[in-house]
Amino acid sequence: MMDQLLPVVYMIGVLLLILPAFLQSNSKLKQFLTNLTIWIIVVLVVLTIIYIFKNKY
Repeated sequence: MMDQLLPVVYMIGVLLLILPAFLQSNSKLKQFLTNLTIWIIVVLVVLTIIYIFKNKY
C-alpha cells in the first residue's frame, strides 16, 4: 500500500509547488490550455514509465 501511495504524494507535492506560478503565467486561456496539455502529457508519460518498470521487475 505504501509503495502505491508515495508516488501520488510526490506528484501532489510537485503540483502544489508549481501550480501558483503556472496559473499566474497563464493568464490567457489559449496559453493555459496549451501548457495544461503539455503537463498532462508529461504526467502520463511518467506514470506509464513507472507502470512499465513496476511490472517488469
